[in-house]
Order: sequence, then structure tokens, then C-alpha cells
Amino acid sequence: QVQLVESGGGLVQAGGSLRLSCAVSGRTFSSYAMGWFRQAPGKEREFVAAISWNGINTYYSDGVKGRFTISRDNAKNTVYLQMNMLKPEDTALYYCAADSIGMRAVLSTRQGSYLYWGQGTQVTVSS
Repeated sequence: QVQLVESGGGLVQAGGSLRLSCAVSGRTFSSYAMGWFRQAPGKEREFVAAISWNGINTYYSDGVKGRFTISRDNAKNTVYLQMNMLKPEDTALYYCAADSIGMRAVLSTRQGSYLYWGQGTQVTVSS
């Protein structure tokens, strides 16, 4: 059984930082790209960032580029999202997700490309 467990969310003031973690079990973690998505109240879930199976390639949404960094540690089966210069509009439930296709050549921003999802961790940024 594949499990994704996010942690690291919380309440932070605007301009602050948080680091989210997502621990994966039940799958060959190192063979699959990983993504982070978020859903704010009343809005649809949206893509945030993705990282290739080997950690070489990353991709970010325009809204977080330059502020967020995605990384992974394949020895620990964990993917991270370092979030700096947080803004109130970053407030959302953040989900990690595992790609459905091993060693995908091009990172996907589509939710349908990701097969497994965590339960989410709440990030709240106060102004």
C-alpha cells in the first residue's frame, strides 16, 4: 500500500518561511517524479512544483517561482518544499503527489498525471 504523509505546515507571518516534507512508503520512490499542489478555500487545487525522479529537473508555477524550492532525498524516500517569502495568498492546504509513470521524461503540472496523493498539510500565512 502506497502512503504519502505530509508534515511541516503551520501558521507563519508574511515574509516568513516553512519547509514541508512528504514521506513516501510502499513504492520505489526513486523511480517517480513528485509534485506539490495546493488548494485554497473556495478555489480549485493548483500545481505548485514538481521534481523529476532523479532530482535533476524541477518546475514551478509562476506564482511561487523564486520563492519556493522543491527537493528530494531518495535515500529517505522524502520530498521537500522549502517556502520562503511567504505571502497571505500562499495560504492553502498543501498536498504532495506521486507520478503515475516511472522516470517520466517531462514533468507534468496536471493533477491527472499523479496517481498517489497525501492527505495534505495546512499552511496559513498571516498579514
